[in-house]
Amino acid sequence: MNTTSQTEHQMATAQLPQVTEPRNAGMALDLNWVLGVQANTSAIERRAASLPARRSVKKAYQAAWLLKAVTCIDLTTLSGDDTARRVGRLCAKARQPVAAATLETLGMPPITVGAVCVYHEMIAPAVSALRGSGIPVAAVSTGFPAGLSPLPLRIAEIEQSVAAGAAEIDIVISRRHVLEGDWQALYDEMSAFRAACGDAHVKAILATGELGSLRNVARASLVCMMAGADFIKTSTGKESVNATLPVSLGMIRAIRDYHTHTGYRVGYKPAGGISKAKDAITYLALIKEELGDRWLQPDLFRFGASSLLNDIERQLEHHVTGAYSAGYRHPTS
Repeated sequence: MNTTSQTEHQMATAQLPQVTEPRNAGMALDLNWVLGVQANTSAIERRAASLPARRSVKKAYQAAWLLKAVTCIDLTTLSGDDTARRVGRLCAKARQPVAAATLETLGMPPITVGAVCVYHEMIAPAVSALRGSGIPVAAVSTGFPAGLSPLPLRIAEIEQSVAAGAAEIDIVISRRHVLEGDWQALYDEMSAFRAACGDAHVKAILATGELGSLRNVARASLVCMMAGADFIKTSTGKESVNATLPVSLGMIRAIRDYHTHTGYRVGYKPAGGISKAKDAITYLALIKEELGDRWLQPDLFRFGASSLLNDIERQLEHHVTGAYSAGYRHPTS
């Protein structure tokens, strides 16, 4: 590989966890560990309720946290009317998510979002629009959002997305395996998805709003990590209940336990329903307190969002100018 190609490869993979961390190699399914996992729902809900009730950070501290949040966003468009032009506009926003004048006033260098997330058909225009930026393209796969296509088709979909240039694959698990307690089937399915991804970074979407209980969420998180998931993700964004703080707390603690047992750091991605800047800061505070500063980087933490960036921009502009701008001045696509 020549020097130019090597530099481009390093830029394109800088935000993937397997580059900066030893990649989660997975492990054999340990049913004793899985079935031993419990979730104290009332205690989890009390802990989660305490987070947004605290006094919020203000002024320069708030601006700093919001800029950190921007770098962790998976800027997403998953609409039936997506076109190459819309994705191109989204990618332009991903390259410069905050106005240059605002960053200059804050004394910040240029920043980008964590990734751009699209359907398979939009991978090619996204890859083209982001070339040289260092921003990876993520693709949803495996019969997203329901995940009920035949398994061979789901595996073929992953392989085609990787071949098209996706550096990250967001897969959806079969919720029925969790609801029926068939942990071996879930493990085998996730292992097959991981193998099909090859060098691409794989995020396991649990669709937590459909799993029935926090205990199921914790157990499913653990099984997916045992099967080699690089990230675990709350939701597709299409369920009636998406990311919540109690669910996030349960998943984050599963990540912490897995790291304690294996030494591998697995990433976390809350998705769906996070649209306000203050909510982003709450999630970042939760990550800092439960997992530590290392997880506050885009290779181990992402927000699955699009409208979130709009509100963060408005808050940053208010911090700089003292006035709120209209929402239409900050389109994402």
